[in-house]
Amino acid sequence: MSKKKSWIVRPPEWIRWFFPDALWREKTSKKCVFLTFDDGPIPGVTPWVMEQLEKYDAKGTFFCVGDNVRKYPGVFQLLQQSDCQVGNHGYQHTPGHQLGKKAFLKDIDTCLGFTGSVKWYRPPHGIIFPWWIPAIRRKGLKVVLWDVLSCDYDRSLTPRQVIENVLENIRPGSVIVFHDSLKAWPNLKIALPAVLTWIKNNGYTTELLTSINQNKRTL
Repeated sequence: MSKKKSWIVRPPEWIRWFFPDALWREKTSKKCVFLTFDDGPIPGVTPWVMEQLEKYDAKGTFFCVGDNVRKYPGVFQLLQQSDCQVGNHGYQHTPGHQLGKKAFLKDIDTCLGFTGSVKWYRPPHGIIFPWWIPAIRRKGLKVVLWDVLSCDYDRSLTPRQVIENVLENIRPGSVIVFHDSLKAWPNLKIALPAVLTWIKNNGYTTELLTSINQNKRTL
């Protein structure tokens, strides 16, 4: 695992303390994890991920980009008809610091117009100002970041390095991020089955975010 990415793969505790209203991980001793997938829905990729989840009896939450929902409504409908969960990942997938607060919140609302009512929001690129979170919560959304980032989108990494990013950092309650995107596909198609196999063989289960006790502090 590249050292320069270690703090991104598993954000240190001091960073998490700046975002106390965001979900990073469920603090639990139960061997369960929360698989999440960003940037879809994408034809070919998203349905394949769904097939892998079904194959390994796993659950996942898909943080959808509103513009992709607009372009690929059939793929999004497959998600809605499955046991998977859908979250909001913004309409244009533009980082908040490039938009300003008003446009940023409008982007979330535009995405909601395509996804319908959802409970979870992940900011594009994981970039958000802590003082914007209360406005997002007023929309009925919980901000979700991550405990483990696979970095599958990074073409400078091999599939083996992506797998190591996850398996060297996974722990009970981890929120894990993959990407059902074309950019991540070369790594994802190898890394996801390997991680799902490890989860199954090591006595872990996968859960949906809705199972998390929101009254507990989650770091």
